[in-house]
Amino acid sequence: MKYYERMFDDLLDEYLEMVSAILIMGPKWCGKTTTAERHAKSVIKLQDPKNLESYKQLAQIEPFEILNGEKPRLIDEWQIEPRIWDAVRVSVDNINKEGLYILTGSTTVDESKIMHSGTGRITRLIMRPMSLYESNESNGKIRIIDLFNNPDLDINGIKSDLTVKELIFAACRGGWPSTLNRKNRKAQLFEAYNYIESICRSDMTSIDGVKRDPNRVKAILRSYARNISTIVNNRTILKDIKDNYVDMSAPTLHSYVTALERLFVIFNINAWNPNIRSKTSIKSTTKKEFIDPSIAVAALGLEPEALLYDLKTFGFIFENLCIRDLSVYITPFGGEISYYRDRHGLEADCVIHLKDGRYGLIEFKLGGDEIDKGAENLLSLKKLIKKSIKEKKLSLREPSFLAVITGGELAYTREDGVKVIPIGVLK
Repeated sequence: MKYYERMFDDLLDEYLEMVSAILIMGPKWCGKTTTAERHAKSVIKLQDPKNLESYKQLAQIEPFEILNGEKPRLIDEWQIEPRIWDAVRVSVDNINKEGLYILTGSTTVDESKIMHSGTGRITRLIMRPMSLYESNESNGKIRIIDLFNNPDLDINGIKSDLTVKELIFAACRGGWPSTLNRKNRKAQLFEAYNYIESICRSDMTSIDGVKRDPNRVKAILRSYARNISTIVNNRTILKDIKDNYVDMSAPTLHSYVTALERLFVIFNINAWNPNIRSKTSIKSTTKKEFIDPSIAVAALGLEPEALLYDLKTFGFIFENLCIRDLSVYITPFGGEISYYRDRHGLEADCVIHLKDGRYGLIEFKLGGDEIDKGAENLLSLKKLIKKSIKEKKLSLREPSFLAVITGGELAYTREDGVKVIPIGVLK
């Protein structure tokens, strides 16, 4: 089976030289174990059915035996026996070297089952499904970091190799590594449906032992998918679900949503709240996204052919795909993503923040006249920021760049300075 190089590979190498133990978190099937195995010198897989009970007993009686092996040692699905966490922490203190352990798992740490959080000893890294660049669908001719380092970067004439039809298929297939080794198109598209079934029927209960109705999980995923890349609150989601499940309560919904977040199926993007408007003017509700756009497509029961004739719906899914890819591209630089929207109509679908205070403003538009609208929005927001910096004496910088990311073919810089960049050329 072919291994597709991940941007996470370089990040993992870098961290293994700096810290003693790394916990790789992220959704199931995104490639955590496969990637970690390429960097480990010994491996133990706790979920191996032939040795599961033996490993669990050993971890309970003498957890340090699980850690014996050439370093870095990979401990896959460590959370099956939480005692391993504390054993790793103690071992790190005793050995005091870098690159000792890699832990992998598909859920967040259950703090109630461990004695110590691991702060300062175990570094957490989140791995996401593959970006278009990692799946060899984006040609990667423009690096997102270069837009920060060189605002005058000449991008004119750079072309994407992706058609809209191919882009839609990539969003429906998703960034699951296993799909790229399947030649059958139907099998590639089925992965996301299979993913949802696995989440609904087993993972939502096994994550914390709370029995949850698979059909209600699917209803929540459908509602999230209908509201993908929007800032609706959970009251709207609850009202939507109550159309089919009248007895669904807010606390129950919260329990389901929390479990989906712990499984890295859904996540929220926080609002950016610079002091350029009154607090009551800037919207602060989180924006809802899936870890991969294919989950939304599968939750809605859609196929690529349907989305080709419903580009309005695909526009929201396209935004989710862009958020996934940008999250992958900025992780090596410690970047974060937020969004901006106020009651006066100004918005930026995405704000990328770097640790040094620089940031870029981005709108996502498939193409056509929408590009002009996106550019106009960004320019108006930049104007407001400049005015606020001058009048309010803010320490906020001006944005490093303004960009409209599209599903089109050609990259170029507009006369007003806004960069138009196809998602198919980014990395």
